[in-house]
Amino acid sequence: MKKEKQDLARGLKNRHVQLISIGGAIGTGLFLGSGKSIQLAGPSILLAYAIMGGICFLIMRALGELLLSNTKHHSFIDFIAEYLGVKAAFITGWTYWFCWIAIAMADLTAIGTYMRYWFPTVPTWLPELIALALLVAFNLIAVSLFGELEFWFALIKVIAIIALIAVGIFMIVTRFQTSQGVVSLSNLWTHGGFFAAGPKGFILSFQMVTFAFAGVELVGLVAGETKDPEHVLPKAINNIPIRIILFYIGALAVIMSIYPWNSMDAAQSPFVQVFSEIGITAAATIINLVVLSSAASACNSAIYSTGRMLRSLSLEGNASSFFEKLTSHKVPARSIFFSATVILLAVVLNYFMPSGVFVLVTSVATTCFLFIWSMIVLAHLRYKKTIQGKQAHAFKMPLYPLANYLVLAFMAFIAFVLLLQKETREALLFAPVWFIFLLLVYRFKFAKNVVTIKQTEK
Repeated sequence: MKKEKQDLARGLKNRHVQLISIGGAIGTGLFLGSGKSIQLAGPSILLAYAIMGGICFLIMRALGELLLSNTKHHSFIDFIAEYLGVKAAFITGWTYWFCWIAIAMADLTAIGTYMRYWFPTVPTWLPELIALALLVAFNLIAVSLFGELEFWFALIKVIAIIALIAVGIFMIVTRFQTSQGVVSLSNLWTHGGFFAAGPKGFILSFQMVTFAFAGVELVGLVAGETKDPEHVLPKAINNIPIRIILFYIGALAVIMSIYPWNSMDAAQSPFVQVFSEIGITAAATIINLVVLSSAASACNSAIYSTGRMLRSLSLEGNASSFFEKLTSHKVPARSIFFSATVILLAVVLNYFMPSGVFVLVTSVATTCFLFIWSMIVLAHLRYKKTIQGKQAHAFKMPLYPLANYLVLAFMAFIAFVLLLQKETREALLFAPVWFIFLLLVYRFKFAKNVVTIKQTEK
């Protein structure tokens, strides 16, 4: 790897890493996107989240074994370069950057949607523009303060989910009466059965379910700014997927016990619908504030990751050297500003097509993350073959290599699901165009840069 003239500060503590990774994955997918998922699949959405959570756990364990095999590497892109080649790293790095650009766009769209709860006449693009400007300012602060802000942002989300689950359990136990009937777990199977929407609805829900888990691998990017990675990373990787499964399944089970799945409005946040339904107007306002901060938090993580990834690409010769420079606070400001400019397109899209942006960008992000997760698992496969007969790190991926092939098969299944609907099909068909474009750019623009850097290292 090219020697860095400036090093990122290792200012992220264990609690920062734990909450940043949880916060990045528990956001728009649960608080906004789950409404569409529930409408598509009915109660069987709980099984879809459980399956996807298990797959993500295997991906995280593969990632963890890679990260701990060489803590000098700054991100999982470095391992892809080492085990799959610099061309694969170029394509993966830029695709991952694009993934988080799409996520930021989706979260900005969610921010505009949530603000309409209080200001229905305000155009959605205006609060999006204000939020983007504020979040860029946050990301120009030292990484330790960024970690602190994200810690509290994510903690608000976690507390809100726990509170929802606790209130829901109380309502179920006391058989609380709402306008929809008695609150009961039986709502999970009495409105058409557990698979009320049929096999097709269950399968189609995996698009939004997959998007909901996008971001769990963020720990593979913050590793380069983490104190004591040998201790922090295994704990984060083992705990995060389990917590996310519990939060998603627990929250959605409670929501559908209170509010029958076939009575929900997919265009609104299920959290806000539930509290409005039981007549607690103030609580609905509070929940809307929570989901607003949730979307802002996930967008903040997106700006953070795109800035770091763009700088990493620059250091490898896969992007302009303009993006290498850090500020006095050890922050890649140039990379952040460039990424934010691209994210600004979401504001423009919401001005011209306010009703279709969320599905479009979440579909694009899901497609890209299928590729990213597959590359992590493939790099892990190559790593294991490389070290045969050598001492491996104690933190291993379980059921290797069967788990690797299971994950890759599941990624192919999700790609098939994306072909079944018009909106998601368009996003999937966009992927080959994107990869061909990247290959052409690499061939004519950056291949010589990479060769030059490798020669310099020698």
